[in-house]
Amino acid sequence: MHVSPNRSPLVAAVDGGAGAANLPPEAQAQLDSLFVGLSGQGPFSIGYPCNQDFDYTPLYRFLGFSLNNVGDPFSGSNYRLNTHAFEREVLADFARLAGFREEEITGPDRSYWGYVTNGGTEGNMYGLYLARELFPEGIVYFSEDTHYSVAKILRLQHTRNIMIRSKPDGEMDYEDLEESLRIHRDAPPIFFVNVGTTMTGAIDRVDRIREITRRLCLPHHYLHVDAALSGMILPYVDDPPPWNFADGIDSLSISGHKMLGSPLPCGVALARKTHVDRVARSVEYIGALDTTISGSRNAITPLILWYALRCRDGNAMREVVIRSLDTAEYAVESLRAIGVDAWRHRHSITVVFPRPPQSIMQKWILAPYEDFCHLITVPNVDKATIDAFVADMTASRS
Repeated sequence: MHVSPNRSPLVAAVDGGAGAANLPPEAQAQLDSLFVGLSGQGPFSIGYPCNQDFDYTPLYRFLGFSLNNVGDPFSGSNYRLNTHAFEREVLADFARLAGFREEEITGPDRSYWGYVTNGGTEGNMYGLYLARELFPEGIVYFSEDTHYSVAKILRLQHTRNIMIRSKPDGEMDYEDLEESLRIHRDAPPIFFVNVGTTMTGAIDRVDRIREITRRLCLPHHYLHVDAALSGMILPYVDDPPPWNFADGIDSLSISGHKMLGSPLPCGVALARKTHVDRVARSVEYIGALDTTISGSRNAITPLILWYALRCRDGNAMREVVIRSLDTAEYAVESLRAIGVDAWRHRHSITVVFPRPPQSIMQKWILAPYEDFCHLITVPNVDKATIDAFVADMTASRS
């Protein structure tokens, strides 16, 4: 169908355009059924860090273009239907949150590089790819509480690796790490650091790891940080632990659909520009540098992140984070009040408790692992939601 430049196909279909008219009734019924089902599940989704408190209606019109952010966001592209300019603004915003100084961001000698990814896994893959390029003989050290996708990435990249024990609360066991490093001092260490583990929200301490490298005289090393959820929490809290570029890390992955909220999975990969310059390749066909993992890249998600960051300034985002942390503590106290052994880490919105009965698991969308479970108080999970959950837990226990 023909659509005017100011009117997207999506809007035309909603208004009764040809696209809607051509959809067979049974197909329309399928879509309607899916919508009803998803609408019913949304209020009970508290186990996964996907914030559903968003409204991107003003961006619908951009679905009328075949947008593609192919190539490096800083080098331009022959394909001009892109959102690279907005992507660069988003990356500068995240660079500020992740510890780069203003002169490193806006000065003539920019110190950071990055791009908008399709999620945390791609960001982690990029960090490990950079590390492997810099240290081909390196060994990756990661804790047993690291996200399951990291072991897959290491298999894909054929990178040597050693899994380190975790403490009972999910944080890396630094004694085990130091002993492993001592045994393999001939290979440069590549550290995969969890800033908020998947199941318990534990933070591996960058300062403890760097202290070990100094003690063992290991000057050549690489630190990648997976801050999928906590990367949008720690910039807004008082006295955060060392976790970002100001503390000496080399690359970082943060998710965009978790604390900020997005209908599409997305994230940001950030790294020191000096590292990326060593792996960049020019591609004439697209008129851009080939520095990213994927070729064609989503051009809508940079708009989503740009919009989200401009709808809330730093103070507003701080209020959102404080409210989410307060709700997490409220959940801990409410569960403990009915005899459930719940707990959380400081600066974490992940609330851990013993695995509940199957009746609870069927109604509420929770994240179980072995004999425990968690809920996550992203911004759309409020105290009323916690009250409803605790009421169901009370009923199931009696």
